[in-house]
Amino acid sequence: MGLRIWETDPEAEPKPRQSFAGDLVGRFRSGYQVNGRPASLEKWRVTTGDPAVADEIRRLMGGERPQSWETSGEDNLEVFTDSPKVKIRLDGPKAIRQEMILWGRNGAIRKCDGVEQTMDEDKGKPCECPASYQDRKDAAKSGRGCAPSITVYFTLADAPELGRFRFNSGSWSLVRDIITTESALEKIDGPAYAWLGLEVVTYEPKGGGAKRSFTKPIIDVIGAAPVAKDADDEPPY
Repeated sequence: MGLRIWETDPEAEPKPRQSFAGDLVGRFRSGYQVNGRPASLEKWRVTTGDPAVADEIRRLMGGERPQSWETSGEDNLEVFTDSPKVKIRLDGPKAIRQEMILWGRNGAIRKCDGVEQTMDEDKGKPCECPASYQDRKDAAKSGRGCAPSITVYFTLADAPELGRFRFNSGSWSLVRDIITTESALEKIDGPAYAWLGLEVVTYEPKGGGAKRSFTKPIIDVIGAAPVAKDADDEPPY
């Protein structure tokens, strides 16, 4: 018979540890914080709450030893890898979620799909963001309009047993490129392999001056993948 100490203090009762087989086990990140300011990376940083997952990520992708980092989430371990790209498995077009969000201090103020608002109380109402692509970017930059939020759910092609990972990006360049990715996934109409990568882009400013560069995420579909044995299970997203 198990201990009953939690009956007298239910608030302190530990939450059951969820199985990593069917739950999200970590996040792929394209940046980190330096003195409270965001900085981009040219190689993947992976965070997880499971030491075994962290060790396997390092084995597969190289990089530094897993270390702890300050976070309010459960993924308190981070691995700065040596890999700018990784082969992943996507469960078709549904593995990619897109929305536009205007964030406030206390959460989302407004969400839309670019044409209509999608938050419950305003669902179906016309989007308040500008119509043109550049005006949308300018409005988002000034804090007046929604910014993109693209979330990708996947497993690693070389270690599917680890479980599902997530990558989220607000990249406007990914917004442009994701159309090609979705089109390829729709043609396959099933599980697919793809490269999830970070690409350094160098450009010359329109007003002149020294060349600049930025890192953009890319998702290049490779081809169809075998159907997983648990394909009938509903994915956790």
